[in-house]
Amino acid sequence: MGNGIAHVMSLAGYDVLLNDVSEETLNAAIATIDRNLERQVSRDKITAEAKADAMARIKTTGALPDLGQSDLVIEAATERETVKQAIFEDLLPHLKPNTILTSNTSSISITRLASRTDRPEKFMGFHFMNPVPVMQLVELIRGIATDSETFAACKAVVDKLGKTAATAEDFPAFIVNRILMPMINEAVYTLYEGVGSVSSIDSSLKLGANHPMGPLELADFIGLDTCLAIMNVLHDGLADTKYRPCPLLTKYVEAGWLGRKSQRGFYDYRGETPVPTR
Repeated sequence: MGNGIAHVMSLAGYDVLLNDVSEETLNAAIATIDRNLERQVSRDKITAEAKADAMARIKTTGALPDLGQSDLVIEAATERETVKQAIFEDLLPHLKPNTILTSNTSSISITRLASRTDRPEKFMGFHFMNPVPVMQLVELIRGIATDSETFAACKAVVDKLGKTAATAEDFPAFIVNRILMPMINEAVYTLYEGVGSVSSIDSSLKLGANHPMGPLELADFIGLDTCLAIMNVLHDGLADTKYRPCPLLTKYVEAGWLGRKSQRGFYDYRGETPVPTR
């Protein structure tokens, strides 16, 4: 998600400083951005000059304090609240007074994250969809303390990116994942209960509901650990048994079968073509 956000921000004319704890990850991110921009050039979506300008606007750093002079910080770490809190706590002493803090979280309470900072009024959710360069929606989520100036500034950024903002209230999983993840979880239950195979479930939703990807294929693309984390947030935050994560989803995550990023999930990606694992 981080490299996708850097991609669209730099292409829109913003200077970007990309941070990660791993230099290898940063190098891989730059390579991915370069490759994806080149794909846009080849399809006449952007010019070669626009690509060169965008790449020149992106810098990388392994030192979190280097982000301190930024006007806007978009945190896009793994979907674990403790990790996100630690990042913001380490960053706070280095920030300018007017820096806006945002999180790309797909489910975690913005109000709770904001309360751990020194600027809850300048904190909000900035949730991009994956893959960021392709997907047109950005969810903007206000915490209980988020002021109107912060919202307006973030809305202006979304507009400059050429994307569409959807305003969501700060309830577990917001809008997209509040609807999407229970559907994916139900697809896993359908597999768990033997109602259909991986192939039949995905084919049914693609051909019967006109979805571009089947729910299990989509889960692999998102990451099964992320799907499980969001279902747990929904289950814990709304206290409703309809959000109980399917045991099979939990089992896959325990096995380290997280989807595309680990080469195995509901499909095995180690060969030339994905093969269902059940």
